[in-house]
Amino acid sequence: MSFFKKRKKIFLLIISLFFLFLFFSLINTVSNVVRHGYDKQSKVIELIRDIIPRHYIKKIKENLFYISNLKSRNDFLETQIKKYEQGNKGKKFKTNIIELENEVYEASYFFLPFKRLDTKLGWNAEENSLRAHYSEIYNENFFSISGEGKTVFFNKNNLLKNELQFQDLPNNINDILKENNSKLIGIRDLYFYDNQIFISMMLQDNNGITINLYKADLNFKKIYFQLFFQTGEFWKSYNVFSGGRIEKFKDDKILFSTGFANNLPASQNKNSLLGKIIVIDLNSNKHELMSYGHRNPQGLYYHKSENLIINTEHGPKGGDEINFNFLDSNQEKNFGWPRVSYGQAYPGQEKLFEHDTFEKSHEELGFIEPFKYFTPSIGISEILSFNKNSFCKSNCLLVSSLRANSVYILDLDETFTRLVKTKRIFLQGNRIRDIDFDKDLDLVILLSENIPSIITLKKVK
Repeated sequence: MSFFKKRKKIFLLIISLFFLFLFFSLINTVSNVVRHGYDKQSKVIELIRDIIPRHYIKKIKENLFYISNLKSRNDFLETQIKKYEQGNKGKKFKTNIIELENEVYEASYFFLPFKRLDTKLGWNAEENSLRAHYSEIYNENFFSISGEGKTVFFNKNNLLKNELQFQDLPNNINDILKENNSKLIGIRDLYFYDNQIFISMMLQDNNGITINLYKADLNFKKIYFQLFFQTGEFWKSYNVFSGGRIEKFKDDKILFSTGFANNLPASQNKNSLLGKIIVIDLNSNKHELMSYGHRNPQGLYYHKSENLIINTEHGPKGGDEINFNFLDSNQEKNFGWPRVSYGQAYPGQEKLFEHDTFEKSHEELGFIEPFKYFTPSIGISEILSFNKNSFCKSNCLLVSSLRANSVYILDLDETFTRLVKTKRIFLQGNRIRDIDFDKDLDLVILLSENIPSIITLKKVK
């Protein structure tokens, strides 16, 4: 009898270990779900992520996979040491080949001399607000600005070499803050127009936190920024919903996006500049509303031949959007936030929204439908549009992402009304904050913020 009891105990132990193994394997899969593509993960995994708190997933992963995590951490620290030791050289530290269907891309990674984002601090950390960096190509040079306001540049032809050779470009941002008794919350974009350099800057003063535009003549000895455009909007505490993207428009005008700054009524209030995309005349400084009902517009592009403004924006829990604003259309330019979203409310915030916000489509509630949305969120960032080049056979969009560590290529039809195909270039471990394209070099250039780096993508087949 004791023999059978013993065998039964062994059997139960084996079964228990088996299910424990399955459970921990599932936890690991969920915690690394980026590997499988946020655009393709199953509803079952999403349900499990909702049930199991993130801090439990993190704890289990850290303890169960201690050795592999330690190795990964050591590799990361070694790379960081190399970055600091090489200073402003901008050394190429990695090259890899990415195969995508019948296409082949070469990705080259160069060190960027800025501070890295610390994901352990959480997205509401002000310190991380100073770790969001931006870049722009202008004439023969490639410029970058850190979230702290440090500016550097190099000759763009160095992107084809083994070192970028950054040069420091001093500016007066700290002087501006000191003169106005303000605190820097973070730079939110960098843009060039007619030998002038523009930045959007979040700062805090006695009135609260705000976001404004500053401009300066391009001077390679020192840049002297001056206030160009004030939003006149203030909010009390830091949040990540700031917008701040600057983009070209037409007739000596630029586009500027603002987030809703965690002020839900503001996006639908035309008297507020929060949750809006506006156009600003560079000669008169006057602005005009282009669209409203936005949550947090991160990417911005004007397609001249289609007279089309394209923007990307973060949804809440899911529902990242690509929005098309055809300016020749008579439709009200309202994209719906916070009345509608293809995401969900974060736990504890459900009562802040109307009962049908997350149940009906944009069209059902009288708003413009997104051209495409991503649920779960990919952490959508910047966007580019091409008619035809080595990356696109016809019309396409290139969309970068933070959370999904990827660049998405979206092929469109001739009328810009239908999505034909979506492809994804996965760059593991790289939150892509900014994206640019240089026609002369035939390179897509990305800015990654985990180990701050410039990444070039070249199609080789």
